[in-house]
Amino acid sequence: MAGRLEGKVAVITGAASGFGEGMAKRFAEEGACVVVADMNGEGAERVAGEIGANAVAVEADVTDPLDIDAMLKAAAQYGPLDILVNNAGASHRNMPMTEVDEATFDRVLAVNTKAIYLACIRAVPMMAERGGVIINTASTAGIRPRPGLVWYNATKGWVITATKSMAIELAPKRIRVNCLCPVAGETGMLHLFMGEDTPEKRAQFISTIPLGRLSTPRDVANAALWLASDEAEFITGVALEVDGGRCI
Repeated sequence: MAGRLEGKVAVITGAASGFGEGMAKRFAEEGACVVVADMNGEGAERVAGEIGANAVAVEADVTDPLDIDAMLKAAAQYGPLDILVNNAGASHRNMPMTEVDEATFDRVLAVNTKAIYLACIRAVPMMAERGGVIINTASTAGIRPRPGLVWYNATKGWVITATKSMAIELAPKRIRVNCLCPVAGETGMLHLFMGEDTPEKRAQFISTIPLGRLSTPRDVANAALWLASDEAEFITGVALEVDGGRCI
């Protein structure tokens, strides 16, 4: 079916590359107008330019309240906000938990958790009268943690719990809240998850995925599209595993 998001307005963070870029382009293919938000302004401009008139780029640090305000304001040129995708993420390199410095810990915590708080407390009032959809990008790390990523794992567990909590509280406002739990894929953070990106490391990681490959931005975008569409109108509070069977 084409046009599954026809007339919808979406804001997607971390949309200059990886999963976020995949979502922005997939949503636009299905008729949505998209705010491509990312702290990489040049990358956001590239993605918005490739989409065309139905996309606008906003350079935004999701930990900065003023930047959050700017990206939500940018959505207003298309109409009322329908969909918020909190996709921006950060990780520390795979290493023993005691070796992660405090500044890195603070950055991972801020991007993966506080940014969702900052965006949602602003977006929810904008959706309160019409309803809407919030999608948060969590991770298989929040369900089946791996050694070496302790603090990253913990933030993704937070995302899953926050998603379920918001789903309950916002249901009376007809705001559905779900999260995606992708296994690691072909994104700019892959080398961090594995510690180093080598053929041997990839083979070792892929061996833990029953379907035998890493995730792709298209895999995650298709899952997000379904959650954002009316086809999922009775789905809320779900942590959807997009993982090729990794969490079984």
